[in-house]
Amino acid sequence: MAENREEILANFQGITNIEDVAEAILHLDECNWDLLTAINRVMPQDGNSHNSMSHNSATHDVEMIDEDISVITPKTHPPDREENNQASTSSPRNSTLNLVELQVHYNNKMHEIKMSGSATVRDLKRRLEAVCGVPVCRQQIAGLGGSQATSSTSLATLGLQRNAVIRLKSANQQMADDEVAERLTTTYVLRVKHDEKEYTLKYPGTKTVQEVKNDIYSLTDVPVRHQVWTGWPPVMGLDDTVLAMVGLDLPQHDLTVRRDLANVRKEYKRIIVDSSDSDNSSVEEIEDPGDNFPAEDDMFDLVQTERIMPLMSQNVEDEALGCIEFAHRFRARYGPNTPNFFEGTLQDAIKESCLKPAKERKLLGVYLHHEQSVLSNVFCAQLLGCDTVLQTLAANFLVYGWDLTHPNNTNMLLNSIANALGPVASMTIRSIPVDRLPALLIIMRMRSNTEIYSVINGNVGVSELVGGLVEAIERFAAQREEDARLERERDARQRVKLEQDEAYQRSLEADRAKEEIKKQQELEIKQELERAESERLMEEARKEELRAGAEARVPQEPGAEESAEVSRIRVRLPPPHHDSLERRFYATDTLAALLDFLASKGYPQENYKVISSWPRRDLTLESHSSTLKALKLYPQETIMLEER
Repeated sequence: MAENREEILANFQGITNIEDVAEAILHLDECNWDLLTAINRVMPQDGNSHNSMSHNSATHDVEMIDEDISVITPKTHPPDREENNQASTSSPRNSTLNLVELQVHYNNKMHEIKMSGSATVRDLKRRLEAVCGVPVCRQQIAGLGGSQATSSTSLATLGLQRNAVIRLKSANQQMADDEVAERLTTTYVLRVKHDEKEYTLKYPGTKTVQEVKNDIYSLTDVPVRHQVWTGWPPVMGLDDTVLAMVGLDLPQHDLTVRRDLANVRKEYKRIIVDSSDSDNSSVEEIEDPGDNFPAEDDMFDLVQTERIMPLMSQNVEDEALGCIEFAHRFRARYGPNTPNFFEGTLQDAIKESCLKPAKERKLLGVYLHHEQSVLSNVFCAQLLGCDTVLQTLAANFLVYGWDLTHPNNTNMLLNSIANALGPVASMTIRSIPVDRLPALLIIMRMRSNTEIYSVINGNVGVSELVGGLVEAIERFAAQREEDARLERERDARQRVKLEQDEAYQRSLEADRAKEEIKKQQELEIKQELERAESERLMEEARKEELRAGAEARVPQEPGAEESAEVSRIRVRLPPPHHDSLERRFYATDTLAALLDFLASKGYPQENYKVISSWPRRDLTLESHSSTLKALKLYPQETIMLEER
């Protein structure tokens, strides 16, 4: 049956172009999975009846509003809204191929218009006058094609997308298109208080009030028709109005919702059928005066039996403790030959089974029990107690158990399912009737998504149960192998990337080390140059000091007409100099005076030898106190300087 439904779902989505799986499943469920009926229900023919035109009150979610063209996505009809249009089941789909389907936004509502592609803009305006009541002369249409949309232009030539949105307003309306677009793109924050809980919800401006109420139904389990609200602004046709046009407070709007208990009691009716005359049977509806009857939307709100202790307390506050209590009471009632139930929250069970690496994953089996079902004892004692079933579950499954007998516990499970798997999974559990419980939900991870694969109801035999388990195991094994292959490829890519990153880091470290060494060498060279320069400066200072001292000790040079004995000394400078020095000294001046003179000129005796021409000798080795005359440097002499 699961494969058949998958095929029906795929065909339905392919024909209707509905990509939202939850929306497609809802349509099929309402048509009892009759493909043709569901298709005609979603795609009613234009010429069928006036009912197809009256579908203009359907809720739509505007995803994008542009200056010229917008695309909308039809939303599903909420479970509490009555369907007024009955679509034909005999018209072929081919007749819709030449239709132009438009969604007209007027007066905070969406109107669905279907016309032939050969119809002109003038025909469209007349149709809008009939549907929306706006005279042709007052119509202002945006999104139809601008200047190209003349009165005689056919709709097929405008290039409109399917379900394109056009905005209609009367000439006396003052709201600008920019203001409408700004409101529709604004995110509205609703703080909804229900009993002792508060919910903070964020919605785009394109959401309708009816869709908000449907979401509150999923959160609080209060059906829309039983919801009593406080805080909505007074707007005509509130449920079909988008949030952008309601007039909500910004940045946050406070609302309060409660259950209308009086309405619940009035809705619960008994139908008495007089079957004595099959041709003239009568049906009488009588209001039930009882105060304790449940609403028909509360699936599992049944009276607890007093003969058997339930597997779970009436008001479980902690999910993990509730699972532990369920496992212990189940084992105590049905004996040790029972599944090994997981003791923890549903989120923990999903982590332990589905969110591990592919090789370590298991299937997750969620067993849903109900005390008021006549199938419970047989299913638990005979099917879940079968050795083959137990071995199969133990080897391939992690089993999670929960008791749906009390509505509080049901709501807790539905909230956990919605948080972990999404609203579609919660809707699947909610749609299981009590007479088909208990049920075993098989959950597996497929294509990076954790979802319900199949539901095995309690009205099956051992062979059907084992067959359903084996089918799920085979499908899971193939998917797990594929996931393991993808994980190996991903790990290989990550290893290569890690190795590349490590090599890159090593290269960076090596470059940083080379740069540090280079900087250190440059610093050492700089320090060495500074030290050498400092030594040079110190040496020059020392030499300058010595030169200044020597210059101060040089005796005064005799005059040209001096009558005393004067010695004329000529000094040849060392290469590469070609010049010479010449000075007169008194014959009685000592050799030290001559050496001081040479030192004052930059030729100290530490660096230079003073060589006499004949006989050749180094005068620096002679006694410095000897006179020039005693050294035979009188009356004149030429000496040479040589570097040591």
